[in-house]
Amino acid sequence: MVKLIKGGVWLLNGKELFADDSSAPARLKQAGFEHDKEQGEKNTIAYSILQSHNTSGNMDNLKIKFDAMASHDITYVGIIQTARASGLEKFPLPYVLTNCHNSLCAVGGTINEDDHMFGLSAAKKYGGIYVPAHQAVIHAFMREMHSGCGRMILGSDSHTRYGALGTMAIGEGGGELAKQLLGKTYDVKRPGVTAVYLTGAPRAGVGPQDVALAIIGAVFESGFVKNKVLEFVGDGIAGLPMEYRNGIDVMTTETTCLSSIWVTDDTTKEYFMVHGRPDAYKQLQPQAQAYYDGAVVVDLSKVEPMIALPFHPSNTYTIRELKANLKDILHATEEKALAQLGVKNIRLGLCDKIKDGQLFVEQGFIGGCAGGTFDNIMAAADILAGGSIGSGEFALSVYPSSQPAFLSLMENGAIQKLMTSGATVRTAFCGPCFGAGDVPSNQGLSIRHSTRNFPNREGSKPSEGQIASVALMDARSIAATALNGGRLTGADELEINYTKPNYTFHKEVYDNRVYNGFGKAEPAQALKMGPNITDWPQMSQLTDDMLLKVASYITDEVTTTDELIPSGETSSYRSNPLRLSEFTLSRKDPDYVGRAKAVRRYEEARLTGQAYPDNALDTVFEKIRSIDGCESIDVRKVGIGSVVYANRPGDGSAREQAASCQKVLGGWANIAKEYATKRYRSNLINWGMVPFTIENEPPFELNDYIFIPGLREAVRNADKTIKAYIVGESVTEFTLTMPELTNDERDIILYGCLINYYKQ
Repeated sequence: MVKLIKGGVWLLNGKELFADDSSAPARLKQAGFEHDKEQGEKNTIAYSILQSHNTSGNMDNLKIKFDAMASHDITYVGIIQTARASGLEKFPLPYVLTNCHNSLCAVGGTINEDDHMFGLSAAKKYGGIYVPAHQAVIHAFMREMHSGCGRMILGSDSHTRYGALGTMAIGEGGGELAKQLLGKTYDVKRPGVTAVYLTGAPRAGVGPQDVALAIIGAVFESGFVKNKVLEFVGDGIAGLPMEYRNGIDVMTTETTCLSSIWVTDDTTKEYFMVHGRPDAYKQLQPQAQAYYDGAVVVDLSKVEPMIALPFHPSNTYTIRELKANLKDILHATEEKALAQLGVKNIRLGLCDKIKDGQLFVEQGFIGGCAGGTFDNIMAAADILAGGSIGSGEFALSVYPSSQPAFLSLMENGAIQKLMTSGATVRTAFCGPCFGAGDVPSNQGLSIRHSTRNFPNREGSKPSEGQIASVALMDARSIAATALNGGRLTGADELEINYTKPNYTFHKEVYDNRVYNGFGKAEPAQALKMGPNITDWPQMSQLTDDMLLKVASYITDEVTTTDELIPSGETSSYRSNPLRLSEFTLSRKDPDYVGRAKAVRRYEEARLTGQAYPDNALDTVFEKIRSIDGCESIDVRKVGIGSVVYANRPGDGSAREQAASCQKVLGGWANIAKEYATKRYRSNLINWGMVPFTIENEPPFELNDYIFIPGLREAVRNADKTIKAYIVGESVTEFTLTMPELTNDERDIILYGCLINYYKQ
């Protein structure tokens, strides 16, 4: 089904793929090519697009300017506030503000719609594009209206992926978008490029989510494609409809790759013609001899209906395999999940779902950027036509990803098929993907064609005894399961006539409702600031020496951004940094906020010249003076902050609040064995936090003090390592590492955050 080729591969004429092994030079010569890796790397689609957007003149160290950007209503307020505090005058590129994440308000009051009014007023003031609530989810709108072959788009959502439409798109934290708004660049070392070679044709009943889960399951754990660009090639692409390709592509985020790009063809061309943008098409393909870091080879004909069990998209099985080993796999999943959650006296209840040897689920969901496409919903309607989901516990919700898609589904009768079967059909909304709608019941199991099934994401609060489980599946198998009243069923088990009607795009839906103000900034327009919208608090510059206290110590293999700052009910506070920070690590380490605040009080006292709130630091500084060179240290000049340790933090969402909330609480650093994604590491840097790494098991523990002398100088000098000291009963020296930082990144840390950097 999926095979990995490591160590480099060659692709000749877009068809012949082989490993760069000892036989490669001869094969290349026979085909009329030289064994020239350097040139071969330049012959990929990815290289040509990066080159056309790079402003540095150096293809090893890129400085990218994007063609367009997109944010939703959980992130755009903070981004605009950051840019405004840094001198924003107008949006220099098309910036789309969608309202698809916070369309429902979890806490009541006006603050949800206040954010939307802020967004509209900002679009008018600075010249932006505003998509009102329920019109489209962020990625559907960007595919329909702003993708284009050879373009690059930056989004403040991790699933910013439009590679199947010839657009290299990257999801990053808000700081990176603020930089673009201020005319700056996205700085990154040139990423490696991995070929994803698709061959064969999918079986009936196998959808894009099945292909995506097969790929994620094969590559995630090993980090095979981490921070790389996936370049989709191969003869199997030609037979895939455009939305099928989009459905695979959007899930590439879960492989931890940086971006994606596909070859384009007449199917791509037809998509742009249907959407009234024929000029957005051009043919993209690698040159005759292209070299890749490795390859993921997918035989589409062997992909089966898949399921990703809780709590990660890489926890994959074929539905056939799961059903054949139901008790063993579910029991193992429960054991692994409970260890991951780290909460005692809680039951997932997965094995309770087995009845007469069959697995029954309580809920189904098809929607968002992955599941809510026209093709997916049309296939689900064909499966459910004339049937019933029953009147038991099982419920099915369907969310078309845009109003134009909804309208086309209404015209061809698909909505009627779904609704008469008992499914509910709703407007474009991303909430169920992160626990702000359609939250499963306690110990419930929901199957979803959405993007993620992380713990703490779907509405669970394990620390409060609430737990629900989400499994990812394709819309087709979800509909097949719904047809059987919730009994797990692969779509390949049914004989279905898939009608595959043509899609009609109604652009007038957007023309009549979306505010398109790019290039028409109105500087006199006032921003509408609701009472929940607050400015960022002032943040200090990095001090010469730093005293850190370990406020959270997390030993999980991976820590997601949803665990660092939960989604769901916190969404309503996204525009209020102080209130939002109260939720930091609340579902993973509920005592973190209290610990961090206690440390912050020391720093606040230091900055205002007041006495420290207690004498706890007296002994600490006494021992620090025993360190060589620190005998006469001025304790009032030593910055005091908290630090979070986690093995591999930052998997998942791009939202910068995972880092900014730590900073608001007085955080100055993270220490990790490695960072799960580039975007989380960038978030730390943009909020002035040092992204330390450590090579071995950390010698410190929770609540330990760590003293780092000469930190400012070390950052300024780009030192790769720095001496640090655990200050406890005794003083213990150890080494922290600071992987390479760009000049701008070092300056941002020195100034204390991106806002301070631009003010200077």
